[in-house]
Amino acid sequence: MVAAVQPQNSSARISSAECVIFDFDGPLCHLFARRTAASVADALRAAYAEGPGGPAAGWPETSDPLRLLTAAFDDGTLLPPESARRMEQSLSSEEVAAAAIAFPTGYADTLVRTLHATGRTVAVATDNSADAVRRYLAGRNLLEPFGERLCGRVCNGTGLRLKPDPDCVLRALESTGTAPDATTMIGDSAQDAAAARAAGVGFVGYARNERKARELRAAGAEWVVGSLREVLLTVDPLAHV
Repeated sequence: MVAAVQPQNSSARISSAECVIFDFDGPLCHLFARRTAASVADALRAAYAEGPGGPAAGWPETSDPLRLLTAAFDDGTLLPPESARRMEQSLSSEEVAAAAIAFPTGYADTLVRTLHATGRTVAVATDNSADAVRRYLAGRNLLEPFGERLCGRVCNGTGLRLKPDPDCVLRALESTGTAPDATTMIGDSAQDAAAARAAGVGFVGYARNERKARELRAAGAEWVVGSLREVLLTVDPLAHV
């Protein structure tokens, strides 16, 4: 169980926020709860990192598909650029398939609807594919609150810009037209915390276990919650949850 400490300035900031930006995998859903991240990483490795003699040298030993993708773009000796882009497209397809059967994060749906009903703007800033986000939200009847403010991974001529690079957070912020000091992000990683800080927005850490909570606090998160219920009750103290 994660022990939450709620500084007054953090609670005041999200209570008065005009905009809340969500990371996707974690704060909104558990994307790889059934179609596991390890199985997706294995599929990418088999398609792009293995030859007749087995795994090619230089690829990281990881069950995180985003780490494999980062390696493909950061190390030009592993894959030619066109193959790295195809790998990104393959990961996007895997994420969309996972989104169709992902588990919702507890209280996330209610929190999104409450924020929307009380006049706040909501957006998504994620290292995952925007198509996967759209697929998941459509299945939960949550597309309307977010509209087109779904800012996912971008793969273009400038390469791959993943958190802690604030690119997706800045795009989400721009899509809302909200000032950074009127915006709070909910994320579940040290990279989320760093990206939020670089973008100048507030941050609430969501941690499913104490290890993640320690990582978030070490990254500078002032308020770390083990359940979005705590955030919901801060936004709407009269919520029946």
